[in-house]
Amino acid sequence: MRHTVFCVLSVLITIVLALVSLRYFTDFWLLSLVYSFQIHLSIICAIGAVVALFFKRHWYGFVMLAVATFLNIHGVIMLREFAGKMPAEDAPRLFRLMSFNIEFDNFGNAEKIADAVLASGADVVDIMEAQPVFSQLPRLAQIYPYRIGCDMSDACDTLVLSKRPFAAHKVYDLGALWKQRLVSTKIDFDGTWVDFLFPHLTKPYFDDFQADELVELKAIMQSRTGALVVAGDFNSAILAPTIQEFLRGTGLTTAFPEPTTWPVAAGPFGISIDHIFARSPLLIRSTSRLGDSFGSNHYGLVSDFVREY
Repeated sequence: MRHTVFCVLSVLITIVLALVSLRYFTDFWLLSLVYSFQIHLSIICAIGAVVALFFKRHWYGFVMLAVATFLNIHGVIMLREFAGKMPAEDAPRLFRLMSFNIEFDNFGNAEKIADAVLASGADVVDIMEAQPVFSQLPRLAQIYPYRIGCDMSDACDTLVLSKRPFAAHKVYDLGALWKQRLVSTKIDFDGTWVDFLFPHLTKPYFDDFQADELVELKAIMQSRTGALVVAGDFNSAILAPTIQEFLRGTGLTTAFPEPTTWPVAAGPFGISIDHIFARSPLLIRSTSRLGDSFGSNHYGLVSDFVREY
């Protein structure tokens, strides 16, 4: 009986470790979600290996434990790779950004979401799948008089609100699958001009669409040479090879550790698929998660930015 339990656990653990380890050989889109859960899966496999060794002390159990430990440690190292530098404590806040995918059919919580936006103190707000708050736009306009998206002629997916005027803005069709899911704008914060890109990416298991969108997004970034913020729903964690390839060489950094945003039911044990990135001379002082999901399948994020001198 003990031998049978050890064999069954070994087979299951080996399959999971093999799937996670494939990230070092291929970024096959069908496994992207598995790669995003590398730390979670490696912890589960490590626990499973310890349980297997309890039933039978065998060299293969120690091999599984070693591989799981390596995948866990390397996962943490990869998350830290894009951690931004902490600004000085006395550095004044330049602006605050809120980013939230509220879910396209979440109409019952529209008023509460609008209340959260108004209470956030954010200078700029990025709302994705924004149709539910369309009815709240007159209220929001009292604090955020400047708006991109959710016009009568536009699809109401990405809505950007601002207390300050937009110097320029454009709504892009990002990739071939969805329309108008990238907003570009530029805002002056007391002499510091900041470019913003707000993408809403396709889910990673929809063929190679997400990878293609990231290539387009990176190309659009190249014409923006100053302070830059890229924020939105990426539908993948930083651990995903596609996200890592996108970030490398861009100068983008994020807060570490990132707050988890999905799935909501997992709370702090979920993963971060919504991201707020910054590029010098901007630094992220902090990124926090909204205390309530307000009926969405994502948690929203709020970041404070300072300028590095």
